[in-house]
Amino acid sequence: MTSSHLISRVTILGTGLIGGSFALALRKHTQGMRISGWDRPKIAQEARARGAVHESFTGDLAPALRNADLIYIALPIAATLDLLPEIARHAPLHALITDACSTKLRITQAASELFPGDSGPLFLGGHPMAGRELSGLAHADADLFRNTTYALVRESSDSAVVAGLQTRASSPAKEPTSSHDPRVSAFLKILEKIGAQPLWLGAQQHDYAVGLVSHLPQLAAVALASFLYDRLDENGLPITLAGPGLRDSLRLAGSPYSTWRDIVLTNREVLSAALDLFARRLDDLRERLASRELESDFDAANELYKLLRSL
Repeated sequence: MTSSHLISRVTILGTGLIGGSFALALRKHTQGMRISGWDRPKIAQEARARGAVHESFTGDLAPALRNADLIYIALPIAATLDLLPEIARHAPLHALITDACSTKLRITQAASELFPGDSGPLFLGGHPMAGRELSGLAHADADLFRNTTYALVRESSDSAVVAGLQTRASSPAKEPTSSHDPRVSAFLKILEKIGAQPLWLGAQQHDYAVGLVSHLPQLAAVALASFLYDRLDENGLPITLAGPGLRDSLRLAGSPYSTWRDIVLTNREVLSAALDLFARRLDDLRERLASRELESDFDAANELYKLLRSL
């Protein structure tokens, strides 16, 4: 059996935005895949009705995993950590298990103990940088992963320094030797077919980076939105004068706390240090309000915006 055919039966645990989008992407961009979904009864029924999965399971996890070549975990971090031991008990020996959680250190540490990878199921940490501010299967999209970075983390240890965020992250990790496992190669081919762009990272390196470019912007949007909400008057001011700029800036404020609770709890060290440094930057801006030095901050912001647009 060639590596391209090693994965023909996929079980997706959690068929919300990410899991549902992965299922729809497989249906649209691959052939010969048998896709199963596992979720709460109502969501499992919706996933089957929408055609995202061929069959759905609820309750007992064992039947959903029994014949899976790929087990794709698209659940919150706490739920993933809780289920990993059961997944390890019931996953077929030949299976590849991967997750889509937004932080990786806790997940990969737990997985390294449960999936030694010598002669049994193999675990591959993953994180598609393809989320939206709205969650749930209703917002799933078969092309959600197209032209997006897909972080892959095999080992839990790396040399990235995150304490205090005083140093820059090291360069992206080289593709590990374990990535040459045919199961991983088959998964990489699936990512290629759905349009994602794999990037190998260490777990700490990943959590440092997403803490700055994903988690910190979320908290900044929450802070600004709650600040403005507290200042609404009986006429709706100042929001009644808001233009598209504020809506663009506060798009992330539409994300629910339930989506972010586990992310914040498992990346507290990075976020705490990042918030301290960001607060200092705000203090610097306040000091420069009456100075031409403020121009340098605009110049740096403009350059970063150009970089983002070029990605």
